[in-house]
Amino acid sequence: MEIKIQSIHFDATEKLEAFIEKKVAKLEKAFEDVQKVEIQCKVVKPATAQNKEVSMTVSVPGSTLFVEKTSDTFEEATDLCVDSMKVQLQKFKEKLRNR
Repeated sequence: MEIKIQSIHFDATEKLEAFIEKKVAKLEKAFEDVQKVEIQCKVVKPATAQNKEVSMTVSVPGSTLFVEKTSDTFEEATDLCVDSMKVQLQKFKEKLRNR
């Protein structure tokens, strides 16, 4: 699984990147065939609450899944992204099984 992290309008710390990689690695438990994960961390409207946006694009054989969450911190937004991506991956896996 290839993980690509982009930080837009700020510089991501090594700690944040390590946190994201650790969380994203858990997606393989939901679906083994994840090929590539692209994560974009973006600061939207500085100096307001809920201004950290994380979008996640996951490439699986035959499909691309996308999720985007906004929160107070990048860690919280990443958690929300990973949780909803797990749900999408499980639904995708069910569809594959039913074919």
